[in-house]
Amino acid sequence: MLLFHATHARRAWACTFFAILFLATASDCLADDARPNVVWIMSEDNSKHYLRHFDRHGAVTPNIEELAQHGVTFDRAFSCAPVCSVARTTLITACYAPRIGTQFHRRSKMAAMPEGLKMFPAYLRAAGYYTTNNSKEDYNAVKSPDVWDESSNQASWKNRPNSSTPFFHVLTAKLSHESSLHFDAAAMQEPTVTETDSVQLQPYFPDTSTFRYTRARYHDNMMAIDRVVGDVVAELTQAGELENTFIFYFGDHGGVLPRSKGYAYESGLHVPLVVRVPGNYRELARRELATRTEGFVEFVDFGPTVLALAGVDAPHGIDGKAFLGPEIDPDDVDSRAETFGYADRFDEKYDLVRTLRKGKYKYMRSFEPFLPDALQNNYRYKMLAYEQWRELHAEGKLNEAQSQFFRAKPVEALYDIEADPHEIHNLAGKAEHADKLVELRERLNTRLKAMPDLSFVPEAILFESAMDNPVGFGAANKESIGELIDTVNLALLPFDQAEPQIKKALSSDDPWIRYWALVACSSFGKQAEGLLPLVEKRLVDMEPLVVTRAVEFVAIAGEQDPRPWLYRSFQRATNEPEVLRIMNTAVFLNDFTGGRFPIDVDKIQLLFEPGPRSEVVRRFEYLSR
Repeated sequence: MLLFHATHARRAWACTFFAILFLATASDCLADDARPNVVWIMSEDNSKHYLRHFDRHGAVTPNIEELAQHGVTFDRAFSCAPVCSVARTTLITACYAPRIGTQFHRRSKMAAMPEGLKMFPAYLRAAGYYTTNNSKEDYNAVKSPDVWDESSNQASWKNRPNSSTPFFHVLTAKLSHESSLHFDAAAMQEPTVTETDSVQLQPYFPDTSTFRYTRARYHDNMMAIDRVVGDVVAELTQAGELENTFIFYFGDHGGVLPRSKGYAYESGLHVPLVVRVPGNYRELARRELATRTEGFVEFVDFGPTVLALAGVDAPHGIDGKAFLGPEIDPDDVDSRAETFGYADRFDEKYDLVRTLRKGKYKYMRSFEPFLPDALQNNYRYKMLAYEQWRELHAEGKLNEAQSQFFRAKPVEALYDIEADPHEIHNLAGKAEHADKLVELRERLNTRLKAMPDLSFVPEAILFESAMDNPVGFGAANKESIGELIDTVNLALLPFDQAEPQIKKALSSDDPWIRYWALVACSSFGKQAEGLLPLVEKRLVDMEPLVVTRAVEFVAIAGEQDPRPWLYRSFQRATNEPEVLRIMNTAVFLNDFTGGRFPIDVDKIQLLFEPGPRSEVVRRFEYLSR
């Protein structure tokens, strides 16, 4: 039975009028007070793989499934980044993070918003919406004071000025956060609701009691999230607002068992998304209820969608496009045919991965492939499953699929997600997939250069020169960034074709051309050992980060001990991102060169004292253990 309060009589009348004159008067109707509310329920750190509604091996979530019965399920919804701050900044700005300088988790410096652009709730607020956030923000961009009416653990749509004020409310449900799996061995004696024998482990995991218990406990967490969803629905129902409110349920990115959060696989990017459509605004969905759609939606699209539902024009300068609202053609799947993903720094651990998925195929480009996924991240390795995985690898007890995490990554990979949902079988070398590989590779490169992608400029340089206006910096250096991308992409050529171009790049006057040429060398590994004489000259380069990249290649392909040059680079570094990048190389040498180059932390000398919460401190803690 539909609960309906008298205070909403004018709203209901307006929606009836809207239904009659939908195409002709949509903008006029939405300009009235009769505008829908929107509530976001974000669960932290979970991919779509842990809910039965999306995966038959997932947890039972009846409240989320009930939302779907009154709405639309998006089977291809993606966070663009597999970690909180970058994903949430993408959501709130509707901009791709590597374009606007917000791609590093944790940021070394806040990025200014693109000129003339605000976080999207500010536009709702200016249009008369009451905007609230409870309570996690975790943005990497500078927030203007007009984004939220309230953002705190007390924020609620119930505090709006009057009952006719439309609202946009965000609730973050923390029960599924990664930290919920940071239990000790004693805690594994606690029973789980989900039977450990019933869970289906991913094939890249060893089948152990620890992994089974971890997954079972996470299923319990998802059932707790489902109860949160039920509570929100009950509150809206009691207030008579349920049929005036779009409810979005989604994960803020993937996770959280190993190889998910922090990694640009489907397990880190593919999120659950269900939107409950209110009865009084059904026309705005432009879809039948209780249906599923395979059109791709990504986090840059969520803000424009809320604006479209509210009848507010999306601002110029964002990257997303609405997937609900009066102007949407639900049958136009071709315009929603791909999704873009990015993985950069996660706390103290660096990586640079870009992904492009189109249909069932996913292209993954690892720009630093010699850095294994297993490279130390202190927070990740608080989880017993991570620790056990590493121990079993050291003992030689893992099979081929389970060992991939600890090896160098392929420079590029192509996966058929329908046939290989866990991204284990790389098709990049298969002749029958050569055309698809080239298509997606070229499409990704076009997108990276067009942005341009700021991650090809070292974070230490962005820290000093770009964060007051990252978009302006990108525009001024677009051509140069394209040259850097071309340089590192020499690693995609057969080595005999790449070698003369790498030799030229190693002697470039541009230090960052030299930097990426060295990364290309390390990507080839032993195949490029003939370049060692040229690379060894870079051990005395003027730029400490260029030296660091030379150190990596010498450690991979040579016999010389490169640590003295690494220690010298620490002494020459001038800011924390520069030190942190060098620290990343130190951990790589320490852990992934067969024990040849253990790092002596007493030889690491810095020009400055890192702050107590610095990511640099995490690296010192690990190397000093």
